[in-house]
Amino acid sequence: MRHRKDHRKLSRTASHRRAVLRNLVTALFQYERIETTVAKAKETRRLAERMITFGKQGDLAARRHVARFVMRPAVTAKLFATIAPWYADRQGGYTRIVRLGPRLGDAGETAYLELVKSVEQKAKERAERIAAAEAREKALKGEKPTKKSKAAEAAEAAAAEEDKPKRGRRREERESEVSAPAKKRTRTGVKTG
Repeated sequence: MRHRKDHRKLSRTASHRRAVLRNLVTALFQYERIETTVAKAKETRRLAERMITFGKQGDLAARRHVARFVMRPAVTAKLFATIAPWYADRQGGYTRIVRLGPRLGDAGETAYLELVKSVEQKAKERAERIAAAEAREKALKGEKPTKKSKAAEAAEAAAAEEDKPKRGRRREERESEVSAPAKKRTRTGVKTG
């Protein structure tokens, strides 16, 4: 019987289990979707939904409680500023588990744990992705002058290096000398000749 056994131990000590779940909750709020095992996803879901409920309260005590659990202050700020308002009129069910199948290495059952979003949010994000893709295409075609990319700056720096005179002997002097024959290696790795 499973009386009063409501948590999964995840084959870890209490401190390790708490650290793993804190990291997973922080990653969920930061990236809004994480891939993990089904057992970890189910345990993380319990804690993440509790943190979102604190985020909806929004008072100082709730902020302190969440800040004590979530690993990064920036993620705590994101929870209160962006994520909690998404669920202002929703009473629970803030996350979703989508099963992916067995993992190749150890056949562990994997799943996505993600935050549930409304239809309007999905449409807005899709429009932003399309606009960003169009802007990238325009930049590649050269229709709009943009800032130089890092690759272009690196190419210009390499060209400038080639124009500088080399220090030491000239290239012609180095090429005119006959190089010594390469040393032979035997099976034992000792150099001979």
